[in-house]
Amino acid sequence: MILDRFKLTDKVAIVTGAGKGIGRGTAIAFAEAGAHVVCAARTLADIESTVAEIEKLGRRALAVQCDVMQTENLDRLVESAMETFGRIDILVNNTGGTMPCPAMDTTEEFFEEALRFNVTTAFLLSQKVARKMVENDNTGAIVNISSRSADMVQTSFVAYGAAKAAMNMMTRNMAPEFAPRIRVNAISVGGVATDSLKVVLQNEAAEKQFNDGVPMNRPGDVEDIAAAALFLASPAAAWVTGKVFQVDGGVTAPAIWVPTPPV
Repeated sequence: MILDRFKLTDKVAIVTGAGKGIGRGTAIAFAEAGAHVVCAARTLADIESTVAEIEKLGRRALAVQCDVMQTENLDRLVESAMETFGRIDILVNNTGGTMPCPAMDTTEEFFEEALRFNVTTAFLLSQKVARKMVENDNTGAIVNISSRSADMVQTSFVAYGAAKAAMNMMTRNMAPEFAPRIRVNAISVGGVATDSLKVVLQNEAAEKQFNDGVPMNRPGDVEDIAAAALFLASPAAAWVTGKVFQVDGGVTAPAIWVPTPPV
């Protein structure tokens, strides 16, 4: 049956930023599809909560406290996954995010930190996981969580937009090098109802403005993104690599503009 191609039975997935939002939703979705999940994030209590939900589903899970900005933490994450499960089949690079800041107020340090947090860490972890996949004679899938900020002009998002644009190009460039053993794709996410959008959704006027700017007339929810991640990680996407999927409610321009001072 075609639905069998969406199953992840006994596959092992690493999901970064798995304590909240899209990462948590994706980790649980993978478990529902049959995977065992290594949940990574900086806040141990958050990922332990995600692990508990996964174990209720009858799947195995591992919580690994991890600051992706520290390369040694990435090494420990991969080692912990291998020690516990003996294999890695899927990686979801979900950790990221940068606060808005006008271009003229963006410092060198702020810009470089945005690049490292949103793309360099994903590159390094993909490289480390791909090496383990190949050493263990596995095939695998890497899913990068990107943003529509990568290709839509948005005021105050010069650092974040540049970083996510780099992630998209990294995805495309890595895919042919890793093929056919490992597939590499990305999801370009629109405005999703997570903590990062809370400031908009808690203001009635701002929420209306946002919804009016989205053809589907609502923000995304976590499962909208988790479903796309499941497709890309599963055998259903066996002939898909090097692609950036836009999951965004149909937007072609930012639903809300962040005001910036004149230069």
